[in-house]
Amino acid sequence: MTDLMHESITIVEDLYKNREPVEDMKAIYFITPTEKSVDALVNDFKKKFKYKAAYVYFTDYCPNSLFNNLKTYCAKYIRVCKEINVAFLPYESQVFTLDYPDAFHSIYSIYGMDKNTTLQNIASQLATFCACLDENPGVRYRREPLDNAKHLAQLVDEKLAEHYEIDDNNKGKGKTNTQLLIIDRGFDPVSVILHELTYQAMVYDVIPIENDTYKYKTKDGASGKEKQCILNEDDELWVKLRHMHIAEVSAHIPKLVKEISANKKATDGKHNTIGALSQLMKKMPAFRKQMAKQTIHVSLAEDCMAEFQKKVEKLCKVEQDLAVGADVEGQKVKDPMRTLLPVLLQNYSTYDKIRAVLLYIFSLNGTTEENLNKLIQHIKIEDESKIILNWKELGVPILSSLNYQTRKTQRRDRSQEETYQLSRWTPVIKDIMEDATENKLDSKEWPHQSECPAAYNGSGAVSARQKYNKPSSTDDRRSGSRLIVFVIGGISYSEMRCAYEVSQASKSFKIYIGSTHIITPKHILDDMQSLSKSKVPMDTFEVYEEESKV
Repeated sequence: MTDLMHESITIVEDLYKNREPVEDMKAIYFITPTEKSVDALVNDFKKKFKYKAAYVYFTDYCPNSLFNNLKTYCAKYIRVCKEINVAFLPYESQVFTLDYPDAFHSIYSIYGMDKNTTLQNIASQLATFCACLDENPGVRYRREPLDNAKHLAQLVDEKLAEHYEIDDNNKGKGKTNTQLLIIDRGFDPVSVILHELTYQAMVYDVIPIENDTYKYKTKDGASGKEKQCILNEDDELWVKLRHMHIAEVSAHIPKLVKEISANKKATDGKHNTIGALSQLMKKMPAFRKQMAKQTIHVSLAEDCMAEFQKKVEKLCKVEQDLAVGADVEGQKVKDPMRTLLPVLLQNYSTYDKIRAVLLYIFSLNGTTEENLNKLIQHIKIEDESKIILNWKELGVPILSSLNYQTRKTQRRDRSQEETYQLSRWTPVIKDIMEDATENKLDSKEWPHQSECPAAYNGSGAVSARQKYNKPSSTDDRRSGSRLIVFVIGGISYSEMRCAYEVSQASKSFKIYIGSTHIITPKHILDDMQSLSKSKVPMDTFEVYEEESKV
């Protein structure tokens, strides 16, 4: 609101709620091009105008039928009507989401009634992201038993072609030096279940964070005040620490504590001259802000370490062995059940036990029905067994007796890389990003829906129509290239981190990662449980509620 106030915008209201008319003011409408949104706008001017004039901005392409409706009733009041390509949320500098968590149920649930419509919506939103970057990427998808990625790749390519056909500034724009990879969530079930020990991923897993907001108590006096802060890129310290291992973050904490202590002493000291006092006052706002950020991360890191010492350290030892398939010494895990037992026998939460059981099942590529039933009984989730069984809807083998068309993903050899013992697992998406930047993706496993110019593909042939000189090396050819990776069904914080790590290592690539929404281990387990439930009754209730308001 502060930013908007600077632009002389004094009121922000929900389009769908009852609003008082302000006939002497102009209104900016920032809306999605849906029937519901357009009807709400039309109602503001149909009988009696609520505002002096309307400046309409659609997040995406507005269908002719809706546009004609708008023109019929509101033409004389509309001063500006534009379609802008922002049908997505930029979450971080290299991360975006479609803010579409309901897509998970629509696509993977047997009760999902509108899978095709959902994929159409995702395609439209994803196309606006590409257009916002002024890119028309070559599109590839990961071949899977489920055809979601293939279907979405076709739809996105169609949407991009439509966009550049009607875009006056880029009419007929050809494919750019960028690649878009589309993947179905079932490609890597392990990374969304593991306890992660990098700062951001750990915070969102073990600390109750809602809407990116961390609540904490100050340690002033006996009863500290409850405060809250938003974890985003406005906090430079958060950006610096978020991808570090918790061990490295903990090493920073004593330094931060010393700085806070020294700063407090500096402000408590005597300032004998007016000049000294004046200088202090000038520095105070920035000084207080810096001190507040430091205090937040001291508290947040301490909360993480408390959880680590209480349970996470022991869980990680088991989880890493199951995920990697080998122990710290590199010896193959011959009996995964023996590895799993310590978690089953200890007093861990039901969710922690479910996570360990899932990793055990993933490590075997599915288990027997008899064994699965015993595990479900042991952790006492007979009524919630779908939380495990529904992974099959993502194409992940749960029962070994079923004939799954799966193949073991070939992993990169990282045995020479330095890692922490409790962080040996590398998300599969990092392998994919590295292979893409090195032009090593197998075309059988990653078919092309449409191709980029030869310059990106790594071949020596460069079209004479391209406006750059013949490159002297592979690195020169790829200079300034972008890679967009989109995951249907949610991405984890550890997968987000990979986009930054591979971008930094490759130097010549900027990697963007996006999804329908961002997930934590708890979110994905709750989503799995919900796949067995129909959402139709709730939708019906909401429709009637809206009608009663009208």
